[in-house]
Amino acid sequence: MSQRQPVLIHVIEDDSSIGRQICDTLEKFAYRTELFQTGSEFLRHLGVEAPSLCILDLGLPDLDGMEVMQRMRRTHRFGVLIVTGRTDTSDRVLGLELGADDYVTKPFEARELIARVRSILRRYTPQAFEHDRPEISVARFAGWQFEVRTYRLTSPDGHEETLGQAEAQLLLTLLERPNQILSREQLLSGRDVSALDRSIDLRISRLRRRFEENPQHAKLIKTVYGAGYLFSAVVNWG
Repeated sequence: MSQRQPVLIHVIEDDSSIGRQICDTLEKFAYRTELFQTGSEFLRHLGVEAPSLCILDLGLPDLDGMEVMQRMRRTHRFGVLIVTGRTDTSDRVLGLELGADDYVTKPFEARELIARVRSILRRYTPQAFEHDRPEISVARFAGWQFEVRTYRLTSPDGHEETLGQAEAQLLLTLLERPNQILSREQLLSGRDVSALDRSIDLRISRLRRRFEENPQHAKLIKTVYGAGYLFSAVVNWG
C-alpha cells in the first residue's frame, strides 16, 4: 500500500528568516512546505502544483497580499491563512472578506499557527461538500444558481464567479435549510472557532453584498436579532 503524501503548504513571506521559521514549524508536524518570497513567484508556481493551504504575508515586496489573494481565488480553491504584522483591524477584515479563512498576527506562537492551520485544513477535507444525494448538485433560488461541486455562483444576469471554500460552505448551509433560523453556532458547523470570533458575521456580510441591492436592509439573508440568520427563499435542487 502506498504511503499517503504529506499535505503541501505554501508559505509566501518576503522575510526569509520568518518564512524559514514558519516552514520549520510546519515540517515538525509532518507538513510539506514550499517557501516563496514574492507574490508573483507564488502565482506562477500555482500552475505547476497547488497546495492544500497557503500562508500569506500581506506585506510583500512586489504585490500587495490582498491582490495576490484576489488573483488566486479566481482560479483555485484551497485554504488561506493570512500572517500579518499590520495592526489595523480593517486589513484583517478585508482579508476575510476577500476570501481568507483565518488570520494570525505577528509575533505568534508555533502552537497557535498549527492550531489555525489544522482548523482550516479540516474545512477543506473532501467530505466537506459531500451531499446526501450526489445527483443533486445545483441549487436555484431567486434567479441565482449555485453549483455545489464547483462552487460556481451564477447571477440572474448570467455573471459567473467561483466562491472560496468557506463562503461556499456557508451558502450551502443556508441553502440546505431555507426559511429556518440558524444560529451562529449552527452556521459554524462544528468548527473550533471561539465565541468571540466574528468570521460568520463577516461572511454573511460578504454574501449579502453579492445578493442584495441594499445589504443594510437584506431581503434574502435576514438577521433575526438574538437568534441568528434566516435564508428567505424557495430553493430548488436539481
